[in-house]
Amino acid sequence: MPIYHRLGQLPRKRHTAFRDERGCLRTEELIGNEGFTGPASLVYHIHPPTRLKGVRPIRSLDWRAEPDRVLRHRHFRTGGLATGPSPVFDRVPLIFNADVAITLVRASADDEAFYRNAQGDEIAYVTDGAGVLETPLGTLKFGEGDYLVIPRGILHRYRLEQRPSTLLVIESAGYVRTPGRYRNAFGQLLEHSPFSERDIRRPEWADPRDERGEFRLVVKRDNTLVEMTLAHHPCDVVGWDGYYYPWAFNIHDFEPRVGRFHLPPPVHQTFEGDGFVVCSFCPRPYDFGEDAVPAPYNHSNVMSDEVLYYVSSDFMSRKGIEFGSITLHPDGLPHGPHPGRAEASIGQKGTSELAVMLDTFRPLAVSTEALTIEDAEYHRSWYEE
Repeated sequence: MPIYHRLGQLPRKRHTAFRDERGCLRTEELIGNEGFTGPASLVYHIHPPTRLKGVRPIRSLDWRAEPDRVLRHRHFRTGGLATGPSPVFDRVPLIFNADVAITLVRASADDEAFYRNAQGDEIAYVTDGAGVLETPLGTLKFGEGDYLVIPRGILHRYRLEQRPSTLLVIESAGYVRTPGRYRNAFGQLLEHSPFSERDIRRPEWADPRDERGEFRLVVKRDNTLVEMTLAHHPCDVVGWDGYYYPWAFNIHDFEPRVGRFHLPPPVHQTFEGDGFVVCSFCPRPYDFGEDAVPAPYNHSNVMSDEVLYYVSSDFMSRKGIEFGSITLHPDGLPHGPHPGRAEASIGQKGTSELAVMLDTFRPLAVSTEALTIEDAEYHRSWYEE
């Protein structure tokens, strides 16, 4: 997210000698993506971030897709999904392809180790719960309805204040960003954007920790978790500035668009990645044109798979879903409102629905874990005698 931010102490010029009160040189580190051409931050440490005492592999993440891909509309009830206590290491994969993956966890314990995803950006949607995201760049408080955007390579650890806390995690192989059409040439969000920089929360200052010892970091790369032991506490940053850091945005700060007649899903877009977009369906007034049909018209997802995560059991076009439901409507099949939902929407004043949508441009695979919570008859839910 291209907003300049700075915290702590910094030298006047980059790449110049920056010393502590004893005359010792601070360690400068560049964190950024796309080599030296993408967004980046310059970070100043008490200790070099390279002081590793040991490295050992932990385990590979063997995500298994269903052996035979099934072409039908699908519904998964995540309320029946059991997960482990860790907010990072016990995530259950549900749906994925080479560009993006959806996992879910009901976290009930803090992790001792810090975590770095070295193969993807993450968007963690906080379905319920609250806590603090602890990073070397500062802390981010989070609560229900927050999107936590954690760029690739940012070290972090969840501190839970409400347990369990349910996180839907969208992992992107590419850079997660605000939609290009919302920004001007200088990166500023435009007046027609459904949210602004004022809605975006950036890290808050946390005092550096000058502690020596053995501190565990876990790094994810090539679908493998590797443990690294650092010789000092990783949160030893005395200052930093730049454009590369974790940030938060609450779904209730998204300003939905309303027209005389039904507007298509792109008006709900919140993020974009390489090969996918994320949209937010929020409470809003219904369309106000005479004879307007607020429920969406039937549509075919040509060249796109659609995933909806329902954070409310009330959704204008659906029957039979519940809090935490996930539906998958794949490319090749038309879908639309359930029987009676279009008629019922006419004349209504508004909707209280809340949902997160992921649209991908390459087919998605369903994990074997997701099969255990599937509503196998969902594809028949449009059929009436």
